[in-house]
Amino acid sequence: MPASDPLDILLDHDRWATRQILQACAPLTPEQFAHKFDMGLGSLQATTTHIIGATRAWNDTLAQRALQPRLDQTGALYTPAQLLPLLDEAADELKSQAHRLPLDQTVTRAREGVTYTFSRGIVITQVTTHAMHHRAQCLNMLRQLGVKPLPLSSVVEWARTTQ
Repeated sequence: MPASDPLDILLDHDRWATRQILQACAPLTPEQFAHKFDMGLGSLQATTTHIIGATRAWNDTLAQRALQPRLDQTGALYTPAQLLPLLDEAADELKSQAHRLPLDQTVTRAREGVTYTFSRGIVITQVTTHAMHHRAQCLNMLRQLGVKPLPLSSVVEWARTTQ
């Protein structure tokens, strides 16, 4: 049966599209994966690590627990193969958190000494649109590295290939 719930579409597409990027990065050399570009976070390695790190941080917010150390702020350099299970872990938890409580319930998050209050729906929308923004940067980086074909990434492409 085709997906019809916008929440599940956002969550399932988000995982799939980030996985597509990481799989396209898998054949790259370590130098290509870390190659510096004049955009976004600067490299495929930094950008994909940031996507997953941000998802994990927002999962902590949805669970209203202390933030764990950010993947992209530890100094560790991950490979695509190392990031794939971290993506699955973060995506599994995001989906679980998304369905755990009502979307209109609020959560708080402190950042740089300021506490913010958001609905759970805003947090989930932030996670998925934030990742989409950075995946577009990754597609541009892959294009500049000469990767062909570029990975599929749109919601319609997800629906055509997974439904």
